[in-house]
Amino acid sequence: MLTNHAKLMQFFSIAKEVTGRKKLQKMIYILQKNNVPFAEKYQFHFYGPYSEELSLRIEELTNLGFISEEREEKSNYYQYHYQITGDGREFLNQFTLDMPDFTLMVERLNTKSSRFLELVSTMLYFDDLPRNEIAEKVHVVKPKQNYTDEELKEAWMFIDSLQENQLV
Repeated sequence: MLTNHAKLMQFFSIAKEVTGRKKLQKMIYILQKNNVPFAEKYQFHFYGPYSEELSLRIEELTNLGFISEEREEKSNYYQYHYQITGDGREFLNQFTLDMPDFTLMVERLNTKSSRFLELVSTMLYFDDLPRNEIAEKVHVVKPKQNYTDEELKEAWMFIDSLQENQLV
């Protein structure tokens, strides 16, 4: 049971800091779609793929003091910052995880905006469709985002580059 928590702790150990709940959700989903064995189940939600399981695990890890959650007040919303704590590192050191090295993917994902990761994760959510239909689907399910053809092209290049370096 705690193995899935430990996998998330390994993610935080690599990421150092993740800013934003939406970004965190999208990063784990994209890693999962690139064969990093996270167990959380996702469904399509307002901001793209979302996992209630992930939210609950993060809350548990925060309550245990293994992850720090800092809330920053912005003009009309709160932004959350997540980091592994010393207790979290000690917890993680008690596990031997069978995980691929996904350090480069985490570093690349963490440099991207949550808007971009929302686009990438949405495209990956519909990856059973042909690419031209995925673009159409993105415009249907995300009309307010007004993603441009250039953004879609950049997202495809990013997806392809992740898959070229995929850890199988």
